[in-house]
Amino acid sequence: MSYELNALAATAELLNVVAAEVPVARVVRLEQGLALIPMTDRLHAALHQPAGAQQTGFAYFPGGLARRLEAWSQSAPIAYLEAAYFGGEGSQSAAVWVDGRLTLGPLHLGEDDPDPAEGTPISQALRRLGARGGAGADEFETVGLGRHRHLEDWIAG
Repeated sequence: MSYELNALAATAELLNVVAAEVPVARVVRLEQGLALIPMTDRLHAALHQPAGAQQTGFAYFPGGLARRLEAWSQSAPIAYLEAAYFGGEGSQSAAVWVDGRLTLGPLHLGEDDPDPAEGTPISQALRRLGARGGAGADEFETVGLGRHRHLEDWIAG
């Protein structure tokens, strides 16, 4: 079975502002007051700036997106998340911007890397956004990122 995720994550309020600024963005509500915007091809194209720098370590990070994230994070923390798994093997990466600065990451967990004691990159990023794990479940699970396994399913709702 496979799992893929490329998304922006933040409070629903902040992502509604992002969607108003970038009309191709679609906000999907999660648990604990958070939401995500799936990074579709259309959104990637709308955010890409050819002269903008690529954030290292990410597979699908549009050039110049870091500047937008810096601006949006002036209001509230915002994260960029990537994950790709097939048959239990894969990788994930995450970074968080707060107050106009990159404050976490980019963090990467490769296929052969052990899970860090402080949690996976995505769980660490979600924690910085205010998410909390629960009885035997990490932040990834408690906010509902396991609800869909493929990017197009997040878009379809």
